[in-house]
Amino acid sequence: MAAPPTALTERETMRHATTLRLGAVAYDPKVVTIWDGFKAWFARRDLDFDYVLYSNYERQVEALLDGAIHVAWNSPLARVRAARLAGARGAAVRALAMRDTDRDLTSVIVVRADAPIRTLADLKGRRVAVGAIDSPQATLIPLDHLRAHGLQPGLDFEVQRHDLLGGKHGDHIGGERDAARALAGGRADAACMIDGNHLLFVNEGTLPPGMTRGLARTGRYDHCNLTGGPAAPADLVERFRRLVLSMSYDDPEVRPLLDLEGLKAWKEGRVEGYRALEAAVDAARFYDRDGTITCADYRY
Repeated sequence: MAAPPTALTERETMRHATTLRLGAVAYDPKVVTIWDGFKAWFARRDLDFDYVLYSNYERQVEALLDGAIHVAWNSPLARVRAARLAGARGAAVRALAMRDTDRDLTSVIVVRADAPIRTLADLKGRRVAVGAIDSPQATLIPLDHLRAHGLQPGLDFEVQRHDLLGGKHGDHIGGERDAARALAGGRADAACMIDGNHLLFVNEGTLPPGMTRGLARTGRYDHCNLTGGPAAPADLVERFRRLVLSMSYDDPEVRPLLDLEGLKAWKEGRVEGYRALEAAVDAARFYDRDGTITCADYRY
């Protein structure tokens, strides 16, 4: 005999309360493979886990603050907004973990090897290609680096933006690759990208070997972050965090998933690596101090 509707609802409510719910942005089909695999791995370790996919980080961050999910796999820009939205509510989010490959990154501003551009000052009056409007690594941070060296975007040089898949915060690197193509095709005088992607674009032929040289490099910053929400059950989130940090690259079951996610080890979460992005967000007026989106051109 089927259970009474009220009893079924009670059981569902109990399970909902003991299931760790994570949000991730579907910037690539591999996201499903990764989190399906992690879900099975967690289940074998007695963690009831599920995930929700979002089309953009803005909705994901709002869901984290509203309690619809407990943890968000956040871009650096999403982490900044989550912290600001939480602070505006008198709450706080927690940096749980990050990949070994998320720490101490830099972006580069590159030019053609034969260009008569030797210093950042030589970019005055020229065209600088960047990634999507919401890309920390290919737009916000490098443009703020230029500001710090006395060059105002849109005034001292033309910003050639390559918006693609708004709301995904440049994770797909499509806009970044388009910026590199603009430089290679002579449509831009310089291009901004994370240093690892500069190497990738050379290896794949987007930027033929020897065509470009680095003009400047930004300071170090951190990238993605597993962020715990302010209303999440502390014991459940802590169990999730410990399991994540226990994943070993030597484990043949989890290694393919770590490879897809681009890491060899999870590290403790930290927040000091977001200071450069915080400054860039303020300078670009992307979010206000309360986490409200204030960038008029942003579409997601």
